[in-house]
Amino acid sequence: MTAVKPLPRAMLIDMDDTILSAYGRPEIAWSTIANEFAEELAPLPPHQVATAVLSFAQNFWANADAAWRLKLGEARRLTVKGGFAALAAAGHRALPDDLAIRLADRFTAYREEEMFVFPGAHDAIDRLKALGIKLALVTNGAADTQRAKVERFELAHRFHHIQIEGEHGFGKPEERAYLHAMDALGVTAENTWMIGDNLEWEVVTPQRLGIYAVWMDVHGNGLPEGSPVKPDRIIRSLSELLPDAD
Repeated sequence: MTAVKPLPRAMLIDMDDTILSAYGRPEIAWSTIANEFAEELAPLPPHQVATAVLSFAQNFWANADAAWRLKLGEARRLTVKGGFAALAAAGHRALPDDLAIRLADRFTAYREEEMFVFPGAHDAIDRLKALGIKLALVTNGAADTQRAKVERFELAHRFHHIQIEGEHGFGKPEERAYLHAMDALGVTAENTWMIGDNLEWEVVTPQRLGIYAVWMDVHGNGLPEGSPVKPDRIIRSLSELLPDAD
């Protein structure tokens, strides 16, 4: 039986898809929205449009400059137009830009509507704080969007330090994002854990800095096949971090 690592002095915790169900399972979200627009997309079937948009979006985000994280709405309009262009290039009906914009904006609204705090997340954070662990919320994204989530989901009072990319001018995986958060909490890497769902942002760079990296795999999909990234620990909920968790 593997010995449980003692809890650290501090934890840096990601927000989206770690505390909140926010942007996970995009294939389901795009399919849902495409079906809402089925009449306007005809004769193209909604699933084909959703697949084209998702494919373009995945390629876009794999290569996108960090600045696009601060312009999610604009990025989504661009990716829907890109998916439409790919369909037209393959010989399908050319879909208009105004439809792309409306579909993208509906997707953005849908994501906001569907967000929720993962079961047990609030309680786990409160209990970790009660144990004397210093907590920092470290999230990428635009200032207004992310701050609105912090307020909407009652996170501000739960953390000793709130660090939003758009407010600070830097974000993960820049090393200073983690260094700044640790400095704000008055801790060093060997006494800190990073918890989040992004392998690059919450595992690779933190490990390079000497931080213990906990990967959130909320859906239990496991590491991507052939992944060279090896988290120090994998969890499916923040509750697993509590000392009395199974």
